[in-house]
Amino acid sequence: MPLDTPKSTPRKALSAPQKALRKLGLVRPIDLALHLPLRYEDETRIVRLADAREGQTVQVEGTVTHSEISPGPRRQLLVTLDDGSDTCTLRFFSFYPSHQKALAVGAWVRVRGEIRGGFMGRSMMHPAFHAGGGELPNALTPVYPTSAQLPQVYLRKVVASGLARADLSETLPPELLASLQTVVRAPWTLRDALRYLHQPGPDVSLDALEDRSHPAWQRLKAEELLAQQLSQLTAKRERDALRAPALRPRPGGLHEQLLAVLPFALTEAQRRVGAEIAHDLARPVPMHRLLQGDVGSGKTVVAALAAAIAMDSGWQCALMAPTEILAEQHFAKLIGWLEPLLTPLGKRVAWLTGSQKKKQRTEMLALIASGEAALVVGTHAVIQDQVVFQNLALALIDEQHRFGVAQRLALRSKMGPGAQADATASGGAPGLAADLAAASAEGLAATVAMEPHLLMMTATPIPRTLAMSYYADLDVSTIDELPPGRTPIVTKVVSDQRRHEVIERIRAQVAQGRQVYWVCPLIEESEALDLSNATATHAELSEALNRPRAAVAADLLNAEEPVPAEDGVLVGLLHSRMPVAEKKAVMALFTAGHMGVLVSTTVIEVGVDVPNASLMVIEHAERFGLSQLHQLRGRVGRGAAASACVLLYSPPDGGRLSETARERLKAMAETNDGFEIARRDLEIRGPGEFLGARQSGAAMLRFADLATDGHLLDWARSAAAQMLAQHPPAAERHIARWLGTKAEYLKA
Repeated sequence: MPLDTPKSTPRKALSAPQKALRKLGLVRPIDLALHLPLRYEDETRIVRLADAREGQTVQVEGTVTHSEISPGPRRQLLVTLDDGSDTCTLRFFSFYPSHQKALAVGAWVRVRGEIRGGFMGRSMMHPAFHAGGGELPNALTPVYPTSAQLPQVYLRKVVASGLARADLSETLPPELLASLQTVVRAPWTLRDALRYLHQPGPDVSLDALEDRSHPAWQRLKAEELLAQQLSQLTAKRERDALRAPALRPRPGGLHEQLLAVLPFALTEAQRRVGAEIAHDLARPVPMHRLLQGDVGSGKTVVAALAAAIAMDSGWQCALMAPTEILAEQHFAKLIGWLEPLLTPLGKRVAWLTGSQKKKQRTEMLALIASGEAALVVGTHAVIQDQVVFQNLALALIDEQHRFGVAQRLALRSKMGPGAQADATASGGAPGLAADLAAASAEGLAATVAMEPHLLMMTATPIPRTLAMSYYADLDVSTIDELPPGRTPIVTKVVSDQRRHEVIERIRAQVAQGRQVYWVCPLIEESEALDLSNATATHAELSEALNRPRAAVAADLLNAEEPVPAEDGVLVGLLHSRMPVAEKKAVMALFTAGHMGVLVSTTVIEVGVDVPNASLMVIEHAERFGLSQLHQLRGRVGRGAAASACVLLYSPPDGGRLSETARERLKAMAETNDGFEIARRDLEIRGPGEFLGARQSGAAMLRFADLATDGHLLDWARSAAAQMLAQHPPAAERHIARWLGTKAEYLKA
């Protein structure tokens, strides 16, 4: 009988601890077995107080000789413990009557805590305690990641139960086990490794456990990396079984015409990457390629050339960007390059965003549905339900990490009715029958639903180990040189106490006819605070740069700088709450050179291209991520003028910048190389944060560390291909054990 019939037994409501376990992702026995300790407590030995060193965490046993609640505004429970070798004061600022009862004078107790020294003798703050006597445990006590609803005692029991019930049988075939044991240098099985890590013996090196260099950890990390590699390789093979239109450049066609009208020559790297993309497009299987390059390396023109190949074959292209400002920048460039070439063919470039008036939007939707719009540029509006393509063949996604998995999948599903014809159709896209014939020639069924080719772009270069692991299912093209004529950017880290000097630097730049960005941080917790910060800075700069001429002249007399023009400096403001039309108007003024200074939140992070801008000031730079700082810095240095980026930092009241913030600012000052920046960013943040939305929030690696486990990753890459080819059922079991449903995220 189906479970959803009225007669079925109602599901038992989950208890609070069960709900908490589910929230932590601890559903299957294997999930519990793989829920490893954060740290360990050594309760296997009793230490004499006389032998304990200050700062050491120890377990001692003794008699309570004194117990009192101290008077005063901040009540404390003060207990004196004597173990026969010395005494120690136990301090509790938070306590209950049960504490007083258990720690009454004469009680024999076992306590564990950190020994502190002081004028009044040794003490422990809030130690753990229970009745003394009884056997000591023979293994270290694990401390697990948990939530408020899950006490450690409960969690230890359910983890032990999960470990006992989980299927930990070997998934690795003998030849891969042998090669792994060579890499790990110890014959650990998964079962032995997990049991050891949950309850290690007292003689183990805690350092080896905590830095995860112990062979048991190595075995676990190798298995995790293998699961990820298997999942990525499986996703890639599944995609290779799909079909896509085979797109080839036509002699004398749009591709050659675009190359002829470009006002610059392509770099060697752009030509190489363009050839890699063209090779993918010519195959009847979907391209799934990531195009990476540093800020300003010229990814847009490579994307335009790919679009020209698709449009020349009679198909449509879509370019999706994360913000309207970035989408508009692309639109302006692509209109300039492509519209003159498309107009004689009766084709257009369409523009689609969420802020469009209904009449314009309706017109654009009709152009897209009819196929007259050969290229569609826009924001996430491109993937909404009412957008119907006639025959989409190429999807371009800029700043792909800013889009979630569901959004990328939605764009891939918009092939259009003209593309889903079969080999006998008389209509459909030009060349479709040939595409189907080519697909058949490669052994692909002609009735398989088609998918568009997918080219994702990022200006955050992907470090090698990250590309080998998280992006193993992608083909990666790298533009590793900048176009000639780009001026190096000088980066200075400056305290906010020297803010007035920075403002004078701005005045000098504007007086020379240059333009300046001033970026304020986005404070996610409070949009109002963010707005207030940007608005206050805008008012401050407007006043400082537009004081009476006499005051300005007096200020600048000693510096011998040119005096600003009579009509002052136009200072603009750009933030997320402004109406779209107002944002566009501000950007138009700045782009045209009528505005000297633009105060903005991070909406100008990517895509904005104003060659006359020569100075970037980033306020509260310590609050920004490293890749974001590099992206912002890339907004200047786009012309011939010497350019600079000032990182204005403000330490917390009476304190110092955090170690992470100092590392980020130091990296920015030391290098302009986006690949080096990305490497350091990965070291600082780890892959989960670095990747952002690629896994839609699901961290795919819990144990392995890409900075230190390169040797295990190399083994996993080789083993995955061998296992899929020779032992597919074992590979499937391995993926299910480690990833469960998370493997689905990798398909986007």
